[in-house]
Amino acid sequence: MRQKRKSRKKRIVIVLLSLVLCVALVITGLKMYGQSQNAKVPGMTFREALEYTTRDKKDAAITVGIIQGGQSSWTVYGENGRELPKQLHTYEIGSLTKTFTAALINQAIHEGKVDLNASIDTYLPLPEGKHYPTILELLTHTSGYKGYYFETPMIGNFLGGRNSFRGISREMVLNKATTLDMNRDHYGFEYSNYGFAVLGLVLESVYETNYTALVNDYVRNGLGLTDTKISDQSGDLGNLWAWEANDGYLSAGALTSDIVDMLAYAQMQMDVDSPFSDCHESLKVINASTESSLMMGIHIDEIRMAWMIDTEDGYIWHNGGTGHYNSYLGFCPATGTAVVVLSNLSPNDRIPATVLGIKQLHELNQ
Repeated sequence: MRQKRKSRKKRIVIVLLSLVLCVALVITGLKMYGQSQNAKVPGMTFREALEYTTRDKKDAAITVGIIQGGQSSWTVYGENGRELPKQLHTYEIGSLTKTFTAALINQAIHEGKVDLNASIDTYLPLPEGKHYPTILELLTHTSGYKGYYFETPMIGNFLGGRNSFRGISREMVLNKATTLDMNRDHYGFEYSNYGFAVLGLVLESVYETNYTALVNDYVRNGLGLTDTKISDQSGDLGNLWAWEANDGYLSAGALTSDIVDMLAYAQMQMDVDSPFSDCHESLKVINASTESSLMMGIHIDEIRMAWMIDTEDGYIWHNGGTGHYNSYLGFCPATGTAVVVLSNLSPNDRIPATVLGIKQLHELNQ
């Protein structure tokens, strides 16, 4: 009897080890397949990349807009790159929100409310005796601030599969700033959602209103964009991030929009007498391109007010990503061409909107 038990345990162990081995082989195989597919991406056309990205994705809805020769147009693509009916969809634009935050800072500078070279303790109630970054350093992601700092709500957000930044209040963002001492003369480029959360607090301080009211009024009444706003989860494609009214990271990535508004916004960036012209003046050389980004055609050479500059191709661009959406807006001032890509797929799902957008922009400028 004892021998039978040992034999059965041995068979169970062998089966379990076999299952683990099979899973490991599958994971390794998928990883190798993914790497082999990624190696093909640089040589793909925009169309080929789009078809690969949407392959067998039944719910895919990627809207691509272009501006060329003074004319704008847009197309919605679905599964396997098939053209869908021309229907306006609402998308989370993620970190493209930062360009609106930067534009509001630029407006505040022109109104004499903010000094580009002033440190944030000029506008926020922070303790004396510490070193704080300047507005310019926050706009260029060279403040020394990390991408984000851990806060307790992140635990529940992770376990519940929610927006990572939900429930991180303005007070938490401000309190974290009181604990940080940025005592080096210079910091390198480190993309910081937290830095733009702090810029949101600065805007609230100088305008004496909350960020949601401020940016919603700005995009609607200042820019005439009727379908761009802080997310209220009313998008038609579902899976939108939930935010709370007192969240501190709204200014880093909470806007939703559609292709008509984003094409209008892209055109504003290229207009000769645009109020955004100051936002496009280079503030710092950052040379933040990596080997993998360069392989995909993504150049991050200089930075303006939030906008990235590709000096080799003459493009100005920004992108965004949330849990289930990703986006890209890029334009070439020299040729008057622009591309907007709004996707309801995760930025980690095959080829992101950024790469699709750059491929399309390249093809328009050939």
